[in-house]
Amino acid sequence: MFKEQIKPAILSFLILTIITGVLYPLVVTGIAKVFFPKQANGSLIYRNQKPIGSSLIGQPFDNPKYFWGRPSATSPVAFNASASSGSNLGPLNSALAETITNRIKLYKAADPNNTAPVPVDLVTSSASGLDPHISLAAAFYQISRVARHRNLSQDTVKKIVLQHTKGRLMAIIGEPVVNVLEVNLELDEYKK
Repeated sequence: MFKEQIKPAILSFLILTIITGVLYPLVVTGIAKVFFPKQANGSLIYRNQKPIGSSLIGQPFDNPKYFWGRPSATSPVAFNASASSGSNLGPLNSALAETITNRIKLYKAADPNNTAPVPVDLVTSSASGLDPHISLAAAFYQISRVARHRNLSQDTVKKIVLQHTKGRLMAIIGEPVVNVLEVNLELDEYKK
């Protein structure tokens, strides 16, 4: 009886492995490459024919002439795409409160004349730890610092931010967001 059951079990295992492990991924990838070629290839951003990042994965920026993105809780390094995760610290966790306080101090030290409250998305990490976007409020909060360090007018920096602002999904879901990498690259290429 055991021999009668083992042969169909192994055959079923092999057939399902080929279907779900080889054929299905190939078909789905092929469809994605035809209908969504940029996204299927990682939404990479190129400069001088070299990939410098993805519009879907955040990157760390700490130079004051750049917009800073949302903090990343991935490890062992920030924005580690192979280790997408949040901090898993709850709202009553003292480590989270201390981390947020330190991030607020960092923003206040980087722009001491800015008396506005630091937007929440600049001091809390996203669920994935890879968020490439910040809110419009977070971008506007940083305009004065970025403009000062680049010797640009705040209006010029604001115009560049607005050019890289993506509206609500289907005009109703979520809030407008700014892609940090894209706006920083635009600032690097800006000619006065």
